[in-house]
Amino acid sequence: MSKPLSAPVWPTLFAASAGTGMGIQAQLIHTLRKALLAGRLPQGSRVPASRMLAKDLAISRSSVEAAYAQLEAEGYLQRRAGAGSFVAFTPQARPAKKAVSAAAQLSRRGQGIVDAGGCRDTTLPSLAFNAGQPDTRAFPHALWQKLMQPRWSKSGAALANYGPAQGLPELQSAIAGYLAQARGVDCQPEQILILNSSQQALQMIAQLLIDPQDTVWLEDPVYLGARNAMLAAGAQIVPVPVDQEGFNTDISQTLAAPRLIYTTPSHQYPLGIAMSLPRRMALIAQAAAHQAWVIEDDYDSEFYYDQRPLPALQGLDQQGRVIYVGTFSKVLFPSLRLAYIVLPPALVPAFITARIAFDGHSAQFLQAVTADFIAQGHFAAHLRHMRLLYRSRRDLLLECLQPISDVIKPINTAAGLQFALQLPKGLEKPWTIKGSAAGLALRPLSGFYQAEAEIEGWLIGYASLSNEHIRAACDHLISSYKAI
Repeated sequence: MSKPLSAPVWPTLFAASAGTGMGIQAQLIHTLRKALLAGRLPQGSRVPASRMLAKDLAISRSSVEAAYAQLEAEGYLQRRAGAGSFVAFTPQARPAKKAVSAAAQLSRRGQGIVDAGGCRDTTLPSLAFNAGQPDTRAFPHALWQKLMQPRWSKSGAALANYGPAQGLPELQSAIAGYLAQARGVDCQPEQILILNSSQQALQMIAQLLIDPQDTVWLEDPVYLGARNAMLAAGAQIVPVPVDQEGFNTDISQTLAAPRLIYTTPSHQYPLGIAMSLPRRMALIAQAAAHQAWVIEDDYDSEFYYDQRPLPALQGLDQQGRVIYVGTFSKVLFPSLRLAYIVLPPALVPAFITARIAFDGHSAQFLQAVTADFIAQGHFAAHLRHMRLLYRSRRDLLLECLQPISDVIKPINTAAGLQFALQLPKGLEKPWTIKGSAAGLALRPLSGFYQAEAEIEGWLIGYASLSNEHIRAACDHLISSYKAI
């Protein structure tokens, strides 16, 4: 046991807690508690009288009295009227701190989630060419704020409480109406589950529908968030190549039977290809034959510029095998944190129970305002405005890239917030290094492939960039090419 602390030691210990942002009283409590836990004051020993300690530390006696009272309430001190304050206990010797490996503490599934890596965009939204980033400056913020006040006045007390796990019925109905009209989705409002993000949807689907070692078909190249969700669930990933008609159902006939199939048929990520109608019908037939589930990730089909996209795959499905995933992150704003899945009726009860188990529900107030935004026609008007804005930026970007048209090839630029840019073999890596050094967010296409990359290049985002930013970014891109 260490020797009792002498009076001159207290000012030194007290000073050590200075600069922590704590008040005088909190500093004193921290200092005394630390000394007591370290065994510096033997059980039964008397601590300095409040008047003496206040004088030694040059603080008020009331601060010392309050600190002693708090430590007595916590069980560290015992105060005796007329006798003073005494140490109530001496803690058992504690082993020295030892770093514990995080891996040693995780379950196999937990380690699988960590190993898969989740879905994180390593670039900043402000960087030029950052893919998948909408222009939040063009969102009608004043209108959104105008919708919030009456909604809160009308039903704020109810919306501040816990809500239904499946989502606010008003938003379910608004989404169902929009999807039927704009995307050809065949569903009832009660088939819609409101979530916080499309990534949460993918994780939930993987956890509920995949057992370890189950086979999952993923289009190749693929959205990495989908791949990581499946890996985290322990799936055996089978890449299915994408060609000019999309998901190659001819090749997939020769593959091991899947439990789950993931695809982005309306605007393949990252190549932007639209799956042909014959391929869509073939994929649905294969899913039915294998009794497999199909995830249709319709992440940004609202933004089309040259022609309307084909209706959703879900609307063609007569077997109840397609799970449709949509999000408001790209069409409204990312921090809204609202997405949804349209489930086959047979899966609805299980997914509602899972939502209760995972996190309960999404924020009711934001669901309500979003429902009003859609029902009052603002959503449709916003989409029309953003299509025109993004189309003009796409056109400007293609124009600015003309000086290097002999070495680049834009791929499938008809829709979305970004498009793929093909480069000659061997140029992707050195040009990425030079461009990144110039402050450009260049995402190599090779990183999206699970098998050997068939196309080298980048995924180039433009939706969030002003015209001036696009011109400057292209100048940097051209300069970096010349510097290779």
